[in-house]
Amino acid sequence: MDELHELYLPCPRGLEAALAAELAEIGSTTLRVGEPAASGVAARGTFDDVLRLNLHSRIASRVLLRVGRGSVADADDVYRLASRLRWERWFDARRTLRVDISAERSSLESLHFAALRAKDGICDHFRALGQPRPDVDREHPDVRVHLHLNADSALLYLDTSGEALFKRGWRAQHGEAPLKENLAAGLLRLAGWTPDAVLFDPLCGAGTLAIEAAQIACGVAPGATRAFGFERLRGFDAHRWQQLRADAAARRRAPPAPLFAADIDPRMVQLTRDNAQRAGVLDALQLRQGDVMDAQPPLTLAPDQRGHLVTNPPYAERIVAKGSEADDFLPRLGDVLKQRFAGWNAALLLADLHAERALRLKAARRHVVYNGAIECRLFTFALVAGRPPRKIA
Repeated sequence: MDELHELYLPCPRGLEAALAAELAEIGSTTLRVGEPAASGVAARGTFDDVLRLNLHSRIASRVLLRVGRGSVADADDVYRLASRLRWERWFDARRTLRVDISAERSSLESLHFAALRAKDGICDHFRALGQPRPDVDREHPDVRVHLHLNADSALLYLDTSGEALFKRGWRAQHGEAPLKENLAAGLLRLAGWTPDAVLFDPLCGAGTLAIEAAQIACGVAPGATRAFGFERLRGFDAHRWQQLRADAAARRRAPPAPLFAADIDPRMVQLTRDNAQRAGVLDALQLRQGDVMDAQPPLTLAPDQRGHLVTNPPYAERIVAKGSEADDFLPRLGDVLKQRFAGWNAALLLADLHAERALRLKAARRHVVYNGAIECRLFTFALVAGRPPRKIA
């Protein structure tokens, strides 16, 4: 458990610095966090750190543990690299296997073929030891291996997370949302919200932002109720894992400040309620149905209180209220914010890169983030009292 491993934690693009800051806060005397890189952060740590990172990181997509690196000119080099690594140290040949691949400026013609050669190298390594070839399972593998190709090298990782970390374990299968939980956590951090501040999401949809905020405020570890890939690796200490989970559960608390969410669609309000119930934070949220164009601050801020309105406006029929057209939505929303939420901070995730002009508000900061492959901006505003450019309809 004391051996140091090279780790890599991918994350949504635009959240690399936020992830590095989060990792530094997790608290470990052995973890060393590197500089943010494109779409992730490198680190060094023990296997105990691997358990902690999977349990506590809200922004990372996975925790990858590097097992090999080598120069490659073709797919056969990938095979040779994979075949000489000591896979038996990490898992039994009876475990099912899956190899995923990513690349950055790779000269190899077929990434799919490179992944197949990596799989062949792993399987042939076990066969050379007189053991059976591991079976491949694309859907529910016991062990996931990740191959990353650079211009002239390959890196092989064990995926210690299994399912992606944004899958917290509380979302219903039919409740898929366009905003993933780790992106929501990163947005809350970029927005400047902290648990001692009031939060309001007036366009909550399935509730991802509000539920993530509630879990943060209540001290709920994001990996508290789910399974992980490292549980099927050799050397996994089940007793230590139970101890870490018990320590995390002991940090549960009531939220320091109120948390509010609303949506015009009653089905979304109910979906948020159901999701919050499964996430264990329903009691921490105050939910209501309402049109964002009618929104008012959910409470009057005390002199020592801060209020944050953080939301991901949808681009569907839910934004069309009282006969308004979708292309009129942002100007009217800007009016609502300026007229009614003076003294609050606002953060809006928008795919419209010119939304600041449509809102007729001056952003304090603009963060470039990616929601999947979609380039977005998180616009943050310090709202001050002032006359709106027109009366709200």
